[in-house]
Amino acid sequence: MRQVAARAGVAVSSVSRVLSKHPDVSPRMRDKVLTAVADLGYEPDLLAQSLRRGATLTIGFVVGDISNPLFSEIVLGAEVALQGAGYSLLVTNSRGMSEHDVEHIRLLNQRRVDGLLLSVSNERNTATIEELSRFHAPCVVIDRELPEAHGLGAVLSDHRTGIEQAVSHLAELGHRRIGFVGGSLDVRPTRARTQALLEACAASGVEAIPRCQSFTAEFGRTASRELLDLDDAPTAIIAGGNQILTGVLRTIRDRGLEVPGQLSLVTCDHLALAEFLQPPIATIDRDTFRMGRRAAEILLEMVRFGGDPRDLLPVTFAPGASCGPAPQR
Repeated sequence: MRQVAARAGVAVSSVSRVLSKHPDVSPRMRDKVLTAVADLGYEPDLLAQSLRRGATLTIGFVVGDISNPLFSEIVLGAEVALQGAGYSLLVTNSRGMSEHDVEHIRLLNQRRVDGLLLSVSNERNTATIEELSRFHAPCVVIDRELPEAHGLGAVLSDHRTGIEQAVSHLAELGHRRIGFVGGSLDVRPTRARTQALLEACAASGVEAIPRCQSFTAEFGRTASRELLDLDDAPTAIIAGGNQILTGVLRTIRDRGLEVPGQLSLVTCDHLALAEFLQPPIATIDRDTFRMGRRAAEILLEMVRFGGDPRDLLPVTFAPGASCGPAPQR
């Protein structure tokens, strides 16, 4: 900074004010300093700045599976909000394993990030909750419930409304047996969707047949096969995730089934290539970019003012040509 000041012919304090974007700096002063910075190739020492101000201006994000486009959109939404506030984002990928959740939370705590965004693989893992209890900074969970952990902010999805609308639509089309292929029951989205399905089907006089275990395409394929092999197979299937949908579509292809003539299909969460599928797939959808952005906004609010704010974001159902009248069997 002394070299920049000497080249610009100003005081070191003036360089500091320009680089910190202080509002009380004249345009002429700012131009002189920024020209000297460019000429010298000066870059601020971020570590030194962090030590001086006691903050790293970095937010950690523990993601369950970054290969899932849903999480990619959530991360993007969070990053946009954080960049606008002058923060950078450090993303870790747990690959669906709770032991990696614990490792990443510990690592980010050691790095002294200013806050933490969480989408853990297993809400019921005791080690995860214990590690969170030792975390030094505010945390926000994204569509997760950690009942034994206190003081967490949260952004949740209203899965119930989306499922209820889908079940109502299928019931109106004459479907009386609806299959559901869901992910792990160790996370909130599957539990909320399954519970909403059971209650909505009961209210409509429809039988629900859930199969829940994993969000993978392989489980989607296996579970949909099992459903269709039942003596009284469901006439409609709801895929509880975009990766699960891939497996269900493989089963439909392998068996040469006509959609919606022989089987109606609904998916949870938007799939980027869904618009090119024929017929277009009915979708229980949520704005994942908005989820990430809102989670980051809540975390910044906690960093500045404390508290543990929560927000519930809408989930909607968009009917599609993949749903038709129940076939006669």
